[in-house]
Amino acid sequence: MSGKRLSVGVLISGRGSNLQALIDACADPAFPARIAVVVSNKADAYGLERARLAGIATAVVDHKSYDTREAFEAALDATLRSHEIELICLAGFMRILTSGFVHGWTERMINIHPSLLPSFKGLHTHERTIASGVRITGCTVHFVRPEMDDGPIIIQAAVPVLAGDDADSLGGRVLEQEHKIYPEALRLIALSRVRVEGDVVVISAMGEDGRTLVNPPVGG
Repeated sequence: MSGKRLSVGVLISGRGSNLQALIDACADPAFPARIAVVVSNKADAYGLERARLAGIATAVVDHKSYDTREAFEAALDATLRSHEIELICLAGFMRILTSGFVHGWTERMINIHPSLLPSFKGLHTHERTIASGVRITGCTVHFVRPEMDDGPIIIQAAVPVLAGDDADSLGGRVLEQEHKIYPEALRLIALSRVRVEGDVVVISAMGEDGRTLVNPPVGG
């Protein structure tokens, strides 16, 4: 591709499954974004090894080394800016960010959540999904707002909740879709096809095929 690739910083706390999906996408020279740095608040996060294997710079900003959230976030912000980051991708980053940090990266920070937001915000998503009896769930990539798991929705994928599902089986199917839609959201943003109008994301030249997912299937 021609032109400058969007410079991305990925924040992680754990194994980095979604990070790997982003690494794989960015490994294509034609992809319009590149990961400049992977930052973790935990030195033992396996995602750091994923980044090193891909030749991506890493950094550890341990929240336990700072007396306040603001001091931790100041160090985090400085690390990201030192790598000239244009967009932050949260990929299993298990720290709640203050409104000050979020506002400093308005419309330049995205997150992925394993539900069809605004439903089932927070933790233990799949257990709560199954307990509720809903038939369809999924995952969402959204711009970050100060409220947890809130913000304009960029892309979603839906999967059925099947009879006999537990949190692991359902979570595994949802995760497969997470690995597809997170790189796609990044691609759309890097191509400047995403804009926020109020609380709604508008995507230019968006195709819609009109297909539906019904569970259980009609006549099944």
